[in-house]
Amino acid sequence: MKTECIGCRGPDSNIIQIGPELTEHDVTSEEFRKYSFFSSYGVKNLWILPFFGNMFKISINREHFTGPSNELRKRYPRERFVGQYIFTQPEVVLQDLTLIKKVTLKDFNHFHDRKSISNEDVEPFFAKNLFNLRGHEWQDMRSTLSPAFAASKIKPMIPFMEDVGKQATDELLDMISKSTTGSIEVDVKDLTLRIANDVIASCVFGLNVNSVKDKDNEFYKMGKMAATSKWFHIVICVLTAIFPFLAKVYDMKALSRKSREYFTSLVLGAMKDREANRIVREDMIHLLMEARKGRLTHDSKIVGDRKEFGFATVPESPYGRKTVSRAWSPIDIVSQAVMFLISGYETISITLSFALHELALNPEIQERLVREIKQHHTRNGGRITFRSIQNMTYLDMVVSETLRLWPSYVQLGRMCIKDYNMGKPNPRAPRDLVLRRGDVLTIPVLCIHRDPKLFPNPEKFDPERFSEENKNNFNTAAYMPFGVGPRNCIGSRFALCEIKVLLCQLLLGIEVSTSKKTCVSSKLSTKTFGLQLKDGHWLMLKARP
Repeated sequence: MKTECIGCRGPDSNIIQIGPELTEHDVTSEEFRKYSFFSSYGVKNLWILPFFGNMFKISINREHFTGPSNELRKRYPRERFVGQYIFTQPEVVLQDLTLIKKVTLKDFNHFHDRKSISNEDVEPFFAKNLFNLRGHEWQDMRSTLSPAFAASKIKPMIPFMEDVGKQATDELLDMISKSTTGSIEVDVKDLTLRIANDVIASCVFGLNVNSVKDKDNEFYKMGKMAATSKWFHIVICVLTAIFPFLAKVYDMKALSRKSREYFTSLVLGAMKDREANRIVREDMIHLLMEARKGRLTHDSKIVGDRKEFGFATVPESPYGRKTVSRAWSPIDIVSQAVMFLISGYETISITLSFALHELALNPEIQERLVREIKQHHTRNGGRITFRSIQNMTYLDMVVSETLRLWPSYVQLGRMCIKDYNMGKPNPRAPRDLVLRRGDVLTIPVLCIHRDPKLFPNPEKFDPERFSEENKNNFNTAAYMPFGVGPRNCIGSRFALCEIKVLLCQLLLGIEVSTSKKTCVSSKLSTKTFGLQLKDGHWLMLKARP
């Protein structure tokens, strides 16, 4: 008998159903126990393939990681929550905004951890960083690092960002001037990865590199190796999260020995040199040194984050504003620096590359934005300042809409740490679903951001959604580009400043337009966890008149 397609449930039934040539009697009792979790509670889920669950197409590079949750939302839009299987592990997918708010805010104490994808014994660089820490360790580290992302600490880094943007723009203009056509065709995904890399090098590690010109510099190669996730890395990470013993048995490390040694030497060497020579440079290395000495403090004055940084900013929670003192080991320090690299590399590149993509497809929006940038640039004496990017309302609208349509975090994961009653997925369900310790839930950010009931005509790039007149017309709970609740992105303010500064610098000197290779359909690649266009981010660049 052929077994080409095996499913565990039909789309609208709680009865076990198998593919066209199989019956429920062909499923072993062991398989039944693994894949009957949702059906016993009346929770809708997709057909599965034993062992793979809903990950088969993703595993063979045929579907983007968000595919299952997107399909679930289309099929069952009225369900409070639905289910998917990440290989053999059931995962609850939240759909109702009220429930999302309840889980991430009111009942945060039940879900303040993430499912770790790193084994501390095997990969301490990842396991010890803020993203993967759990419980009190996470709370203490969040409180310790939170002041590093206050306005007073970010403002001194604006010139570093500006210098990187100007350096990259100058290199591009030089390439354009040498072109016989007066323009160059560039994959802006590669370009923005290099620019984001240079900002991290400067603002975090205190290095001056030029990755647009020096394409094979060591920092860029090491950073790309650490921060870029291909589809097979995703599968490995998911498998080791579900089967932790695999990481230890096969010594699966996200960073190579060479890159671990490189970043350890870089961070600890820089700190030693600065202390010995009394060097003060107001970057993240300096702030980590201050945190280690217990001298990193919160701003005394709390200003509305959205007013200062933009609509997409997420506020710091009381967890981040606690005062704590903790002993820092060398691995703690290096781990946080590497986290800044990994978090700020791919995510910034995603936003920048898609912003440029949308501006090329919508030249009228590009020209309106450039007019605003030029006005503020002239008004500030040819400099980009914190105040100038703060006052560019249309720039904030463009960035906010880019983050809606192309969010850096396509899904948010949370792990249950104590029993929690989710209630019924729908009024017809036979009983409440009670999550146990270790159960996992997912918030499908990309799917929510593109829900036509929440954002009319969601596929259209329309910055006017975030104008003063319109930005209160939609449910703000549906907008979560930097996460939601106390476990949101600690670096959202830094990221927004960086994106805005770099966009200003690039657009002041360069006009972006479509080319023959531009992916107008905006079809997503299945080769990465994040968002990337299938045929690349090719655009035409020329000097702005």
